[in-house]
Amino acid sequence: MDTMENQDRSKFNDQLRERTIQMAAKLYWLLKDRKVSWIIRPGVNQILRSSSSVAANFRAATRARSDAEFYAKICIVVEECDETLFWLDYLMRINFLDFCKTKEIYSEVEQLVRLFNAIKSKMKIKIGGKKSEI
Repeated sequence: MDTMENQDRSKFNDQLRERTIQMAAKLYWLLKDRKVSWIIRPGVNQILRSSSSVAANFRAATRARSDAEFYAKICIVVEECDETLFWLDYLMRINFLDFCKTKEIYSEVEQLVRLFNAIKSKMKIKIGGKKSEI
């Protein structure tokens, strides 16, 4: 891979690292001062865990030593990002979160799910002949 391609990938990864940490931080700030009853606490804890896991695992993916390692981490990122989307949807449906205050972060998480799923699909094709490494 040439230097220009490496620079483009590095810049893309930096931008995605920033988007994922921003998403996790926005969810934190959205939930930080909310009164949380015992019945909803598990959902709030889960969305905080899954959103921060997206950021942490994408960061780890960008440090991967092989395509197979990158693919494994991206699979986790997709799962955690989709779980974050689930909890957002759930918390809005039970009226714990207001749709108007949540729609921007919901849209961002939807975009990230699609983006990471596309990356995962491309990597699956790329490493198709190297399945023993996964």
